[in-house]
Amino acid sequence: MGKVVMYSSVSADGFVAGENDQPGPLFDWLTSGDVPLDESGVLKVSQASYDYTRAYWDQIGVTVAGRHVFDLTDGWDGKPPSGIDHVVVVTHRPAPEGWDAEAPFHFVDGVKAAVAKAQELAGDRIVEIAAGDVGGQALAAGLVDEVRMDVVPVVFGSGKRYFGSVNAQHLLQNPDVVQGDRVLHLRYPVRR
Repeated sequence: MGKVVMYSSVSADGFVAGENDQPGPLFDWLTSGDVPLDESGVLKVSQASYDYTRAYWDQIGVTVAGRHVFDLTDGWDGKPPSGIDHVVVVTHRPAPEGWDAEAPFHFVDGVKAAVAKAQELAGDRIVEIAAGDVGGQALAAGLVDEVRMDVVPVVFGSGKRYFGSVNAQHLLQNPDVVQGDRVLHLRYPVRR
């Protein structure tokens, strides 16, 4: 079974979006480099960010996200982002009316059930959990093996927190660190 990774780009003060759900400059590092990250031609990063990010993205089998993110992105138009095979959406509501039942999206009630479904779908590939409330719930439940952050040099002051509303201490191991252009890639194994 693949590992479970909580991931997002994050401000230096720990936010994944502002109060208005906008990421501001958090993803500028994905379009300001010279090395194409995918076939779109839109995503271009530094060589260090490419080496780190491409290797990680190639291992992801399933992404777990909350219904709020799903709604904000309009369900990625029924196509999982970044070439991922499946998206598991944590929600207490059914799929949107008119949703294509053949799209590789799975609507699951609760974080534990969502991670179990994602692991089933991912096999030995990585299950990526979007940071924020859902990621924080998974961390609090002991379901996260690794925390990855792309720390961007901006301070939001307020907004949507990387760890959501986690209210207990969780110890992480020493990080692996990769310096990109206007981003610091951190990877922390979760201490068990």
